[in-house]
Amino acid sequence: MTISYSWLRRYLNFDPAVVTPTLVSEILTRTGLEVEGMEEIESIKGGLKGVVIGKVLTCEQHPDADRLKVTTVDVGGDEPINIVCGAPNVAAGQYVPVATIGAVLYPGGGEEALKIKKGKIRGSVSEGMICAEDELGMGVSHDGILVLEETTVGTPAAEYFNIENDIVFEIGLTPNRTDALGHYGVARDLRAGLLRDGIETQLSLPSVVAFTPEHKERPFKLTIEDTEGCPQFYGVTLTDVKVGESPSWLKNALLSIGLQPVNNIVDVTNFVLHETGHPLHAYDGDKVANDHLLVRTLPKGTKFITLDEKERTLDASDLMIADSNGGKCIAGVFGGLDSGVSNGTTTVFLEAAWFNPVRIRKTAKRHALNTDASFRYERGVDPALTEYALKRAALLMCEVAGAKIGSDIVSEVTQKFEEPQIHLSYKRINALLGQAIPREDILSILDSLEFRIIGENGDALHVAVPLYRWDVTREADVVEEILRIFGFDNIEFPEGMRMNLPHNEPRHPDDLRRLAASTLAGIGLSEIMNNSLTKRSYYEDNTDFPIENCVDILNPLSQDLGVMRMTLLLGGLETIAYNRNRQQKTIRAFEFGNVYRKNESEKYSENKRLGIWVSGPRQAAHWSTPSTDSSFFTLKGIVEAFLGRFNLNFFYKTLGENGVLADGLELNVQGRAVGTLGYVSRKYMKMCDIDEVVFYADIDWDMLVTMITRSVVKYADLPKTFAVQRDLALLVDTSVQYADLEKIAKRTEKKWLKEVDLFDVYEGKNLPEGKKSYGLRFTILDAEKTLNDKQLDQTMAKIQSALEREFQAELR
Repeated sequence: MTISYSWLRRYLNFDPAVVTPTLVSEILTRTGLEVEGMEEIESIKGGLKGVVIGKVLTCEQHPDADRLKVTTVDVGGDEPINIVCGAPNVAAGQYVPVATIGAVLYPGGGEEALKIKKGKIRGSVSEGMICAEDELGMGVSHDGILVLEETTVGTPAAEYFNIENDIVFEIGLTPNRTDALGHYGVARDLRAGLLRDGIETQLSLPSVVAFTPEHKERPFKLTIEDTEGCPQFYGVTLTDVKVGESPSWLKNALLSIGLQPVNNIVDVTNFVLHETGHPLHAYDGDKVANDHLLVRTLPKGTKFITLDEKERTLDASDLMIADSNGGKCIAGVFGGLDSGVSNGTTTVFLEAAWFNPVRIRKTAKRHALNTDASFRYERGVDPALTEYALKRAALLMCEVAGAKIGSDIVSEVTQKFEEPQIHLSYKRINALLGQAIPREDILSILDSLEFRIIGENGDALHVAVPLYRWDVTREADVVEEILRIFGFDNIEFPEGMRMNLPHNEPRHPDDLRRLAASTLAGIGLSEIMNNSLTKRSYYEDNTDFPIENCVDILNPLSQDLGVMRMTLLLGGLETIAYNRNRQQKTIRAFEFGNVYRKNESEKYSENKRLGIWVSGPRQAAHWSTPSTDSSFFTLKGIVEAFLGRFNLNFFYKTLGENGVLADGLELNVQGRAVGTLGYVSRKYMKMCDIDEVVFYADIDWDMLVTMITRSVVKYADLPKTFAVQRDLALLVDTSVQYADLEKIAKRTEKKWLKEVDLFDVYEGKNLPEGKKSYGLRFTILDAEKTLNDKQLDQTMAKIQSALEREFQAELR
């Protein structure tokens, strides 16, 4: 939200020498309207430096170009200058804006600069440029040069057009602060903050007491058929309207907040929108059949052309403003092409209404329309300002467009908005804040925010909440309003803090997820977050993730966002492809995310999973060591370090038939399969256009969380003795896995065997066919006493015998 310092001064009578832009920024930020940026701007980019008012002395046809004129222009210098001009309306005797040599213009208010240089056009010298409105950045018209009223030649254009400098604040709003979507709402908070700092100032909206119909010859009729969608509608007719250019003050105000002026009627509606936060809409009254508007819905499939000249297909729930011939406006979202104000408009019907936020939000999303009006309506505007906004805009149109108020206000109100009332106590306020605040300060803050004190009885306080704060519904919400004005920094820190430590309280899943993410990041992985919406094409003709199990999106924004993902794998592969295409080859990433599935009975399931991806070099080339590629064991080591952080016992099984992984292992924790890890199959690599090997682990995080919460940490004293290591070189069948040997060894000797490690694997020359050699190291320890040789020999003999019996292992 862009807020202008000059606009704020329209509603607050402060001294700019005291209330500086820097102070305004500080106060707004500490009261909850965080100022994310502050910039000095000119209402017209470049400030029209080098542009002066000139008078065209002569205007002759260019000898070598039918569409060009050769002019001499007096710009207040010693001699007139020659300018070649292509505008059809240039003529002798006109007063015009002239960009002299060296001037820099920003046509259309854009970023691209146009520097004026001396040159020749078709052989004729041109020493400047006579400017059109859009070339000056003052509007959009390029029909011809801007012809001005008679004035002093040589006057700087910035002075003639009253160009102003301003400071604008970029405010980051939270969704609940719809009251700050207009300058008046921001000014209200600023005043409350200033009063807290001891700076007295008055807050006021411009008066509308002058609103009086000059005649009642053109009353419009209004009918609301859909009262749930529109419980409040006000309108008034304006006659004798002269649509044209807005005065300088209005154009400058809009330009300061980044809006391009259009015409005086549209500019007024935009001005009042950004002043009060309440949208308005102006209709060409002569295009409304029988001067009768209806608020209703139209049949599903009805075609409607909006102001951007695009045809929309309406839904049966879209709220419309219509007449007997059809739709005129998508209510609260966007106007219709055939009812908009044009240069020929002489009668305007002005609308100010309150629309159901949910209905507006659904319609705006359905048609992919995000307008200034819908942005506010879908968050909820202040119903107390609806009639005021209408009167304010009508009076401004009388001022800038010569309009006359041609009717009483026509209105239909089917729901009256009552201020919510909340009971609270000073004791409770102080308890929530953590310190006592003087009663006078509390009452002053509430009054500055327009909270009405209905009653006060001892410690009890009865407060009416203003309608602009629809989100304040509880006692704690009122206390928060007091606190943000009182100042979070003004709450004193106690000298000591007391707290109770929970005993045997299970950790929250969110805490476990943060710990898991921190662990993986510490190992060297980067966390990624991919969209839960993905391409439908990924699951077509896919036996691993059948298309019939996909959760479809009813109203997808694009074909690439048509279904909910059934696996994290493809999003991670897209991330790898994106990075590899930008020469980032070493990828180590993880993601926590939900996957979605629909079963045969049309029931939906949602499961949180953890994906881990490894690809590219494990170690970059260095003079001391060569580059090494990541391998399956790189991924396996990451998974094991991660599980070790949570003290989980695990083992692997040979991976069964699996279309996702070409080869790998099944991960088992506490006797249950929780995931897989291995090489991604070529089918999925091809989908994402990756030609490098990718290793992937897919873990059921929801299942793992339940196991972590059941896991019991056991503590033991450090051993008093030293461990002993013994090695065995065993000849086994090639089908035997190391994990099988480790499992049997630990099952055979549970008391003293602490670790089993594989330190060598050999296959090939000098070994019988179908055989391989494993070098195993056994760590044996009795924590209480030293084992003698006899005990060690008996232990090793027992382990060797078990391995020979189970796997026909031979000692080499």
